[in-house]
Amino acid sequence: MKVQIPYTPRPLQAELHQNLDKYRFAVLSCHRRFGKSVAIINHLIRAALTHKLKNPRFAYIAPTYKQAKSIAWDYMKMFAGGIPGVKFNETELRCDLPNGSRITLLSSEQPDSLRGLFLDGVCIDEVAQIDPRLWNEIIRPALSDRKGFCYFIGTPAGMTNIFYDLYQHALSDDKWFAYTAKASETKIIDQEELDAAKAQMGDAKYKQEFECDWIANIEGAIYGDIIRSLEEKKQLTRLAYDPALLVHTAWDLGVDDSTSIIFFQQLGNQILVIDYYENNREGLPHYIQLVKDKDYYYGDHFAPHDLEVTEFSSGKSRREVAYQLGIRFKVLPKINLEDGIHNLKMVLPKCWFDIENTKPLIDALRHHHRKYNEKMKMFSNKPQKDWSSHACDAMRYLALGITELPKNKIAAQKLAVNDYTIHGE
Repeated sequence: MKVQIPYTPRPLQAELHQNLDKYRFAVLSCHRRFGKSVAIINHLIRAALTHKLKNPRFAYIAPTYKQAKSIAWDYMKMFAGGIPGVKFNETELRCDLPNGSRITLLSSEQPDSLRGLFLDGVCIDEVAQIDPRLWNEIIRPALSDRKGFCYFIGTPAGMTNIFYDLYQHALSDDKWFAYTAKASETKIIDQEELDAAKAQMGDAKYKQEFECDWIANIEGAIYGDIIRSLEEKKQLTRLAYDPALLVHTAWDLGVDDSTSIIFFQQLGNQILVIDYYENNREGLPHYIQLVKDKDYYYGDHFAPHDLEVTEFSSGKSRREVAYQLGIRFKVLPKINLEDGIHNLKMVLPKCWFDIENTKPLIDALRHHHRKYNEKMKMFSNKPQKDWSSHACDAMRYLALGITELPKNKIAAQKLAVNDYTIHGE
């Protein structure tokens, strides 16, 4: 039976459908009024009509029941209404198709109520607003036995939600599809309207809603624009460790708080940040053993000037303790904080990051920001001290230490697997 659905996709929507046909999982970050809900509803309808398994089950999930009804229900009736034999259940927000397929509109308000479902395909809308348990504990298992698909759609809302995490995963997993539609690029909304929206909404909110900017709502972000540029240039990617190049480390050593270690290689003018580790309330032996246990052949280890401070308990500096444990640090000179930030801003564009092994570091660089002084109506000179501080301090030490490294220093033809080797002073 031939079925005619009253839907003519725009060129970008048609391109989106083609990509969705190739991937089981997709994360779509689209600007307001792109038409993502219309496209996804029609994709679900087509999938339901053409599915080969018995009694196919599909779902559209919104953060609330009200959103599911107001956003998608009218579209469902509009586009599926002309299918002969279709039935709509207004109470359950359910569409029953003549081939036995069913599409149900659901809410994520009570994730546990959705347990026990089996699904052949699902779309989760406004993902940033949902409880992470919905995907990890309920929807993912519901797709397993019939190998169903899942599409995540929405507009960015910062980095502390599952939408951001899923998008970052999609970037690093070639079995997933990551898609971004910015209003300035799609041209769906004319420039005059975009300018008017920006003037009324403010720059940060405009960037978030229309330019799909993950960090626009982080006021005073120090490195945010640079990290955004690296992402656009595909410098946040998967990196392979090159055993022909030495691995250097940059440390921010905490006493009663976190210690951060960055592992990097230098290739010409490029800095390859291949690994990252952070922990707290552990002593030097823990971190040095971790470095030894990695299958890297090491060059220089950079640490801040306070490594020379003598510890009261031992009467030795942390540098001396580290030397006895097997690491010979290069102690960096003390420089002004603003000079350090400026230095890092100059170095960051040359950096490539392994998006999987250094994700906490990337997130920290995105988030690191100056605190806004409401009384003075200005940002503070010093960055906000928070979870991102240690990672960003370690990056400042990397930027300072990189100036001391000869370019393309080749590693010896053995790896420090069991026997740890120290190079240089």
